[in-house]
Amino acid sequence: MSTPSARSTTAAEWSPASWRARPARQQPTYPDDAALDTVLHDLATLPPLVTSWEANELREQLAMAANGKRFLLQGGDCAERFDECRADILANRFKVLLKMSLVLVYGLNKPVVRVGRLAGQYAKPRSSDTETRAEETLPSYRGDIINDIAFTPASRTPDPTRLRTAYNHSATTLNFVRALSEGGFADLNHPEHWQLGFLRHSPLASEYQSIVRSIRDSLNFTQTVAEGPIPGLRSVTFYTSHEALHLPYEEAMTRFVEHQGGYYNLGTHLPWIGKRTAHPDEAHVEYMRGLQNPVALKVGPDLPASTLTTLIRHLNPDNAWGKLTLITRMGAEQVSDRLPPLLRAVEAQGAHVLWVCDPMHGNTEKTHNGYKTRRFRTILHELEQTFAIHQAEGTHLGGVHFEMTGENVTECVGGARGLTEHDLEEAYTSHVDPRLNVEQALEMALSIVRMYRNGTDA
Repeated sequence: MSTPSARSTTAAEWSPASWRARPARQQPTYPDDAALDTVLHDLATLPPLVTSWEANELREQLAMAANGKRFLLQGGDCAERFDECRADILANRFKVLLKMSLVLVYGLNKPVVRVGRLAGQYAKPRSSDTETRAEETLPSYRGDIINDIAFTPASRTPDPTRLRTAYNHSATTLNFVRALSEGGFADLNHPEHWQLGFLRHSPLASEYQSIVRSIRDSLNFTQTVAEGPIPGLRSVTFYTSHEALHLPYEEAMTRFVEHQGGYYNLGTHLPWIGKRTAHPDEAHVEYMRGLQNPVALKVGPDLPASTLTTLIRHLNPDNAWGKLTLITRMGAEQVSDRLPPLLRAVEAQGAHVLWVCDPMHGNTEKTHNGYKTRRFRTILHELEQTFAIHQAEGTHLGGVHFEMTGENVTECVGGARGLTEHDLEEAYTSHVDPRLNVEQALEMALSIVRMYRNGTDA
């Protein structure tokens, strides 16, 4: 990847539509441009899904995470599906994030910033524009916001009305999650409400219940001394994130906020740029550089240090704390070679960033019977190496990013229950990438705590 010369990032040169003058990767081709424009116009008139105040609050919390005062837990589905916008599924996804954050707060002794990959994670990049089965070639499935997984010409044709459906499902999801997070469901006095039935039989159940008991005892003691309830325990703050891949949709969700003096993507709190679209002079970077939201960038093993420092200048020209999160996804076999030079280059630049580890995306493989999977031990190995590398380099790893679900799926092998390749066919439901199930996600949180307590800087 060539490294362009740095260019000015002044607001005068940018608009929510300025990306249209640049090459745009991973965009669908719609058969009817007029129909697409009609939907986009309608979306631009609809109420925002989040507020600028919330985005600014998240930015402040991410700044604290970058300086070791908080820890970011970002996780959720690889790609949301319209047919899974259901109360039981959404509640389970929220529960697993609550469980993990409870373990992390207890073990790391610091507040956790909870960010879900939800309420908008409907688009997915693909390695090929087309898919061939037998003698038929059709457009690739790019997520429910664009087309359908069914392998028929009608299903795979990009449909602009799906953008409106994605907005409606995002609004429904966010409304339900807000009700859960603010209405007492997340009350720390009653973590038993977060139970997932099948977890009772997990090898990790006793360790998790021990943490719950310790927290309950501490709360009871504190409330006894205070002679009353402790404010702030009945609710949690929860933020959303998604890959800002479908640029016309993201543009439609971008609004100028007069009292803030700038543009915000009000379809999510934390939009990010994926590995496949992280090109300094192309459309996704051009779009993201003008936003006032905190933004994130996926950093893969093939990204040169010089290009990374250029991307940082574009995406955080004021070098503000909390503005830019770098999510590394190297792969367990490459992280020890690829990560240290990037850390050194960013440190030499004096850039203020939050470093986060995504140990999922660099460790995908295919089994002999055709399943995409990830091995728990490999995921954990990349995470352990990343923690150790940051400690050795004198930098700070302030968060983690997982693809996971609250359902009892069998998509990643290994973990406490010892899932094997033969178990994958039992409950493999992902349309795109394999996810940690709730048991494996909780085990990952417990492992992070062990790293921290063993002296590795979390």
